[in-house]
Amino acid sequence: MEKEKGGVKILITILIVLIIVAGVVLAYKITQDKNNTETILGEENKEATVAEEEKTVQIFSGNDRPFAVMIDNHSDAWPQAGLNQAYMVYEIVVEGGETRLMALFKGVDLDKIGPVRSARHYFIDYAMENDAIYVHFGQSPQAQSDIKKYDIDDINGIAEDGTTFWRVKDKYAPHNAVTSTEKLLESAKSKNYRTTSTEKSVLNYVVDEVNLEEGQVADTITIPHSDLQTVTYEYDEENKVYVRYARGKEQTDWETDEPVTTKNIIITFCNNYTLSDSENKGRQGLKNIGTFDGYYITNGRAIQIQCIKNARDEKTIYQDMNGNEIKVNDGNTFVNICPTNADVEIEGVEQETGTTNTISE
Repeated sequence: MEKEKGGVKILITILIVLIIVAGVVLAYKITQDKNNTETILGEENKEATVAEEEKTVQIFSGNDRPFAVMIDNHSDAWPQAGLNQAYMVYEIVVEGGETRLMALFKGVDLDKIGPVRSARHYFIDYAMENDAIYVHFGQSPQAQSDIKKYDIDDINGIAEDGTTFWRVKDKYAPHNAVTSTEKLLESAKSKNYRTTSTEKSVLNYVVDEVNLEEGQVADTITIPHSDLQTVTYEYDEENKVYVRYARGKEQTDWETDEPVTTKNIIITFCNNYTLSDSENKGRQGLKNIGTFDGYYITNGRAIQIQCIKNARDEKTIYQDMNGNEIKVNDGNTFVNICPTNADVEIEGVEQETGTTNTISE
């Protein structure tokens, strides 16, 4: 009898041990399953975060306040530095039939920008609509007056301490003054300028690719700003960007020798005129308040648009011919503002028919 009781105790003990072992194994399995689930969920959340970031517009992001830098566009100033890193570049006629560029930089770090040249008053309009700090090396009397009138946060190379701008030796004055984003930021902070901005972009950027299916084929765009300055853009179908030429010469970057390219092109037709002032240097004014015809060009196609600017300090609105604000590809943009009588040509070959189309203004 005692022997039977001992056997039962041993059996019970074995069962208890087996139950404990089974419990430990089950707990371990549950823990592993939980960890695996958390890992999977973590990876899914990570992938979702990456996907969400990929859906965010890249060309205009963050809260850095832009710098709007006047860039010399005389042939002696070529090549220029930094144009490929600007989110927008405005090109407008100045005196003598030359054009000048204003490049806008946001959230980039550049060791060389330039050559930097003097201010013209109508460029201030586009600095204001981008909530940008206006950067220049010298100024016209009209620009000097408007900078004061509109209380523009500006950085003028002539008035700086000699460290914000410097002159390089491989070009000659006045085509050799350069700066950097680091030096501009230091100068802005020393002047107690606001260096952050919550302003929305002028352009309605979207993350989904914009293909202007209803537009005209646009492989080559020719824009004669004046008798002196003609700009041509050639479409690079492989990279889906336009390569920029000026006066028949491919434009390249001063530092990298890479071609200057742009994802988007906007053309605005509005007239410049010669100012009547005591200096008689042929300086220009711009009739840019109102509604003007234009084109939006991207990914090898072009549509007609209207460009609406209601006041000098208000954002330009770019609409299609049905009155809807255009959607713009996430990439850099050249805005070419040219006279209404400019013989702009947009040429391309329809792939389906093999026919060549030419739009001429």
